Amino acid sequence: MKHLSSLLAPAGLLSGGVLAAFVLFGDFRGLRQETPDFEPEPPSGAAQAAPAAVAAEGRLLAYPDADVQVGAELGGLLERVAVVERQQVQRGELLAELRAHDRRAELAEAEARAAEIEADIRLFELELRRMERLAEQGAAAQAAADQARRNLEAAQARRHSAAAQIERIQAELDKTRILAPISGVVVERLVDQGETVAAGDPLFRIADLGRLRVEAEVDEFDAARVALGAPVTVTAEGHEGQAWAGVVEEIPEAVGARRLKPQDPSRPTDVRVLPVKVALSEPVPLKLGQRVEVLLHAAPAAPAQSN
Repeated sequence: MKHLSSLLAPAGLLSGGVLAAFVLFGDFRGLRQETPDFEPEPPSGAAQAAPAAVAAEGRLLAYPDADVQVGAELGGLLERVAVVERQQVQRGELLAELRAHDRRAELAEAEARAAEIEADIRLFELELRRMERLAEQGAAAQAAADQARRNLEAAQARRHSAAAQIERIQAELDKTRILAPISGVVVERLVDQGETVAAGDPLFRIADLGRLRVEAEVDEFDAARVALGAPVTVTAEGHEGQAWAGVVEEIPEAVGARRLKPQDPSRPTDVRVLPVKVALSEPVPLKLGQRVEVLLHAAPAAPAQSN
């Protein structure tokens, strides 16, 4: 009997442990069933990764009306060249002058002819008044008065023709004086005194270096990532550690051929690009036409409207 009880004691302990484990497991399952599923949400206003900036190559240009090529309207011999490269000029200042001796002689001749016509007009006016007076008194025929009137009218017509001729010659003389169309710096002088030029030949290039911007050649596949008002960072070789700020001010409606040859020889040259114009926010110590590197950042998000 004692031996039987010694065998049953461990079995009772084992069955009691199994029963306790079953109860605890059941309570744990119930706890899991009662606890609602919970998915953590990202906190409101959490920072998201900013879109990558668009990298492009560009060059420094003047605004269209601030970079002007000056040409000759008439052909002739350059009698005087009054400016040199890098010289500051004001609008209307003399740049060069063509020889105009023949045109001055034509002007003097036309003015003399006009003076002669004026004298004829004064004479014909006196003759007309005299003929009209004599015709009223019956001392002269009416035909004589009519002829005097015709002579006066013809002289007046010649006066108008002479005035037009003087104006034409004077306009040609004015064109022999080549003047600066804008204020700026002479960045190119293409002629020297004593040269003979033809009408339409380029003579000078003048640029207003205070009105510069960047033309960035953005790959056509990045065109959709460029927005008006987007901030821009401009850098240039030879100016390590320096960067200049700008903003996208103009996005054209069409892509075109690349104008800048890529610095990386492995890059293709026959790609299509979008010439994006960037207004500079500060003066830059760069040269007109200099190549620059451009980073076009994402445009700032519009502020949310409160209900």
